[in-house]
Amino acid sequence: MVDDRKAEMERVLEGQRAAFTAARPEPLAARKDRIRRAMGLLRDNAEELCAAMSADFGNRSPAQSTITDIAGTVSFGKYCLKNMDKWARAERRHVQFPLGLLGARAELRYEPKGVIGILSPWNFPVNLTFGPLMQVFAAGNRAMIKPSEFTERTSEAMARLVAEAFDESECAVFTGAPEAAQAFSELAFDHLVFTGSTATGRKVMEAAARNLVPVTLELGGKSPVVLGRSADFARAGERIALGKMMNAGQICLAPDYLYVPEDKADEAVHGVWAGTAAMYPTLLENEDYASVVSDRHFDRLKGLVEDAREKGAEVIEVNPGDEDFASTNARKMPLTILKNVTDDMRAMQEEIFGPVLPVKTYKSVGEAVDYINAHDRPLGLYYFGEDSSEREQVLTRTISGGVTVNDVVFHVSMEDLPFGGTGPSGMGSYHGVEGFREFSHSRSVYTQPRIDIAKLGGFKPPYGKAAAKAAKAMMK
Repeated sequence: MVDDRKAEMERVLEGQRAAFTAARPEPLAARKDRIRRAMGLLRDNAEELCAAMSADFGNRSPAQSTITDIAGTVSFGKYCLKNMDKWARAERRHVQFPLGLLGARAELRYEPKGVIGILSPWNFPVNLTFGPLMQVFAAGNRAMIKPSEFTERTSEAMARLVAEAFDESECAVFTGAPEAAQAFSELAFDHLVFTGSTATGRKVMEAAARNLVPVTLELGGKSPVVLGRSADFARAGERIALGKMMNAGQICLAPDYLYVPEDKADEAVHGVWAGTAAMYPTLLENEDYASVVSDRHFDRLKGLVEDAREKGAEVIEVNPGDEDFASTNARKMPLTILKNVTDDMRAMQEEIFGPVLPVKTYKSVGEAVDYINAHDRPLGLYYFGEDSSEREQVLTRTISGGVTVNDVVFHVSMEDLPFGGTGPSGMGSYHGVEGFREFSHSRSVYTQPRIDIAKLGGFKPPYGKAAAKAAKAMMK
């Protein structure tokens, strides 16, 4: 069965590559048409896709899904349409003196790579499929997509809707189990985009390397929040709660742990508690609060909490409605704050990806900086405070994929800023002009003038005084 699926994938890949080659040079109008069709697919089927996402999770707010997966992605498509003419222009580049005077010219052309594979995840299944697809299309490529098997209904809906809106030679979706994803990652794409865990990202990169396929890896990690003494702890707590509770914390950029001043720990925890209670006075029957996606993931999160409790952490459940979570199978979990955490706890070793929030304390902000630097570089880093010198200390002495100051997560929603990780949190990026270039081949074109430059410059044998003079001039 797996061999049959892989053969089908290879057939579509060959067909897309042949169609891509036959269509060159393809006008920008064709690229724009594909983006508009993708946007129309989302607009016209928003209700169906949001219902599918809610069913896949057990509960997921249609309002949240509309904002994060539908409207935000359509907005990004509009951004690509607005900017792609400028992105696609060739760039004039400098040539060494006196070549320009003699008629030499240099330019950089951004040309499509060919067929791009997109391996998308379950946490924002529509956004993280169609977001990169917008820039894959903007750069002039064809696309093959393998969405997550964890959000099966959403994946099946996307496969059907894409087949209705696009010819197979333009875009095709393959659903299926992890074995299908493995076969997909082994294909000889011209580029492969993967969004998911760091552990799976390593396997995807290993598979892609066998065909020398370049990859964009959007991974994760433990994104820290540093609260400075000058922070407004009530406002910071509300914003941290919003970022942590959205999608029940199942966000690659969700705040993973807090680092707060030692004498401000209770104030920081209270700020998060109050912010959560204001937005989610109840949880179990609250449509706004998402379920954890699977029993396996739910059990893993409960295991993180119990491990921390057994090793001495203070466990604080934010349960404003005093609800009984033990008697439900809804896979809803209250925000669980862990105080007095230590590095031997699993919650400080693994990316949490759920509503569990460890809190560490520092005497000076330099301790927080040193701790962050001693661990894997995170996808996101967040600083709260009004002290500009402290803010710059945190920003200039650490490395992360991106940063939001005085809030969390928001940098990913800035369409003109590249989004990506570094080291274990990923490589490459999309959004902004950088995303267009990620899915383009930067092709150098040099045009030589009629004059014999090699002879004039002393580069043509037999070498003599002219060559020595040229080398000396180059080393001045």
